[in-house]
Amino acid sequence: MKMRYIFTIVACLVSLHLIAQTPVKPLSISKLTGDFYIYTTYQNEFPSNSMYVVTDSGVVMLDTPWDTTQMQPLLDSIQMRHHKKVLLCISTHFHADRTAGLEFLKRKGIKTFSSKLTFDLCAINNDKQAAYYFIYDTTFIAGDHVFQTYFPGEGHTKDNIVIWFDKEKILYGGCLIKSIDTEDLGNIADANIPAWPETIKNIMRKFPPPNYVIPGHFGWQSNEALEHTLQLMEHAADSKR
Repeated sequence: MKMRYIFTIVACLVSLHLIAQTPVKPLSISKLTGDFYIYTTYQNEFPSNSMYVVTDSGVVMLDTPWDTTQMQPLLDSIQMRHHKKVLLCISTHFHADRTAGLEFLKRKGIKTFSSKLTFDLCAINNDKQAAYYFIYDTTFIAGDHVFQTYFPGEGHTKDNIVIWFDKEKILYGGCLIKSIDTEDLGNIADANIPAWPETIKNIMRKFPPPNYVIPGHFGWQSNEALEHTLQLMEHAADSKR
């Protein structure tokens, strides 16, 4: 019996050691175009895309790292690459892959924003909240860059917004828009699937064809993610018939 207990304890220690040695995928940063960069963090090997923009007044972040251990490495990388500090961050909906790092940023004195609906849903769902909120679609001016937030309707969540850079024709879509690398709608726990197609069409009507479309997860190299998201909706509707 003693030997059995010893073996069990040793086995547990070996398992814990192996878990501790499992590498965590590090933060990756890729240049999109001009002053625009995509950064990706991971939870259980699952990638989450966010973006930052370098302006002549500082850096604007769109959403935060999902893996909060990558917050400081991200800020350090921005400082090292661009010799600028982060001015502000805007979260595009209430889920943790968009909001997990808000408290960290607030402690650093960085201004954090979300829509009022996102702000309220963060409180309800015990997710991190921004320090400030906007009620209506809002235009931001940061240094030499101008961009606007847009609530096109419910889809992935009831509060999902997109962010549009008109000069560069860049659409930051977050989790509302699905990468062409995906074959399903992903996390739909808080989704409004019937409303989702019209929400995507609202974006397409609101803005001219984008040069770049950034989805919340997986590949972002194609600008056809809006059309692909609509196709996924059609397949979901056909499967229910």
